[in-house]
Amino acid sequence: MSLLAFVPEPFRPKLLDAIPTYDRRMLMADLMAGTTVGVVALPLAMAFAIASGLPPERGLFTAIVAGFLISALGGTRVQIGGPTVSFVVIVSGIGATYGYPGIVYCTLLSGALLIVMGLAKLGALIRFIPFPVTTGFTTGIAVVIFTTQVKDLFGLRIETMPEGFIEKWQAFILAAPTMQPAEAAVGLGTVALVFVVRSLFPKVPAMLVGMVAATAAVTALGLPVETIGTRFGGLPGTLPMPSLPEFDPNMLRQLISPAFTIALLAAIESLLSAQVADGMTGDRNRPNAELVGQGVANMASVVFGGIPAASALARTATNIRSGAKTPVAGMIHSLVLLLLLLLAAPLAKLIPLACLAGILVGVAWNMSELPHFLGLLRSPRSDVAVLLTTFLLTVLVDLSVAVEVGVVLASLLFIKRMAEVTNIGLITKSIADDPDERDPNSITIREVPPGVEVFEISGPFFFGAAEQFKETLEDLHVKPKALIIRMRKVSAIDATGMHVLQELNRRCGREGTRLVLSGVHMQPLNAMVQSGLYDEIGEENVHGHIDDALDRARAVVGLPPAKRVAPFVPTVSREENRKI
Repeated sequence: MSLLAFVPEPFRPKLLDAIPTYDRRMLMADLMAGTTVGVVALPLAMAFAIASGLPPERGLFTAIVAGFLISALGGTRVQIGGPTVSFVVIVSGIGATYGYPGIVYCTLLSGALLIVMGLAKLGALIRFIPFPVTTGFTTGIAVVIFTTQVKDLFGLRIETMPEGFIEKWQAFILAAPTMQPAEAAVGLGTVALVFVVRSLFPKVPAMLVGMVAATAAVTALGLPVETIGTRFGGLPGTLPMPSLPEFDPNMLRQLISPAFTIALLAAIESLLSAQVADGMTGDRNRPNAELVGQGVANMASVVFGGIPAASALARTATNIRSGAKTPVAGMIHSLVLLLLLLLAAPLAKLIPLACLAGILVGVAWNMSELPHFLGLLRSPRSDVAVLLTTFLLTVLVDLSVAVEVGVVLASLLFIKRMAEVTNIGLITKSIADDPDERDPNSITIREVPPGVEVFEISGPFFFGAAEQFKETLEDLHVKPKALIIRMRKVSAIDATGMHVLQELNRRCGREGTRLVLSGVHMQPLNAMVQSGLYDEIGEENVHGHIDDALDRARAVVGLPPAKRVAPFVPTVSREENRKI
């Protein structure tokens, strides 16, 4: 029996889909793509680790272990995983406070969170975080990444680097006289070469060319620059044995917030990358399987001496353009990196740190999304406020705080939008201005008897619109004998909306007003029945059509039923309401 039968579709790795039809043609395509992206990933993996305040091999271990598992277990066909620039800020902060053991256990927690998010089928929800929030994060991270590379880029001699953003730039200005011309030339030359190669030869791995060229120039000319060897002593020639540092339960509580940040960043980055990959390939990813695969990969990464990982958009795009067909390409990319670690480790100690700083400056520029950031400044003020808040918190305060506030702001922005699309109005006194006069159900072609007021709610009646509803009701200076709430455009109601209606019904009872509901749809009607509000209002006061509601109001004020308006639209009987 096929493995597909044992794995539920939402959590099924794409690798299982590819296995039954995998052939030699696919293998050759994946082999070429995996080799290409493995070579591209080499300088990035080391650069991200160094930028995080860790030895370069940590980045390679991550790309090898997590990259293999993200491809093998993920829900995207051609995704490439490994260390990414988004984690540099948070990982360096955790490492500075708790050391590498703190990074390990924080990543384990975040991996477990990702697995739980996937099993809870939250993959689709993660992708709905508003664009201003994600842009504020990414642009802010890009600014922070650039700031962390200024010291190595120019060879500044600063004994103790301050933690704050402003304090860092003050230190750079004071240390400007210590700039090393050779290191500045190597760093800026790498930046220029990367941009030139990328512009003129887009299929050539520009960052690898920059690293090789800078290393060759420094070695040939004997330039006095700091290298991986002088700072870290070179790379080990193999993967470490699986192990975990000694666990300190006292730091577990402090790691929950950064673990949540890592999990959310990994989810956002990976699922956005998956969406872009789908657009390039025509495939359809499985977001929940992707989250589970990301969680397992992160937990395995730190067991083998790595750091947090996620799917990387640039490397994924390179994989696709190189002809990748299946997740095997991503697995080959990890094996290529392992082979390079085994064979080329002695040469890595010659790589100049200024060169890797230059590579990261290029990454930060690409990540900044400056055109999008500037474009969003012309958006509605609420979006601009969200954008600038997440950006400034990321740069000036802390990424964990920025992520948490960004999620809250995203929720508040959603509530605001929902409230804006829900309109509540008193329509009795503005009949002549009713724009729905051609609508056979319009109030304009019906007679509203004296002593009756009609309100209409348009849009979902959620807690965001509840306050607006209360404010609109204040327009009722005279207490009517019957109050009709027209709900034909209310597709859904939540607990707050139900509570507001319940309060209104009880207020009407105290004031001698009969509350009548008209045009109640399935979801609101079911909610009312389950909560008991339907019986509290009374079956005779809940109607499917405005004509029935008006006849009920006429009965309340002592008038006979009105003649039906032609063309007549069939009503929903109380018996049918009861069945629903």
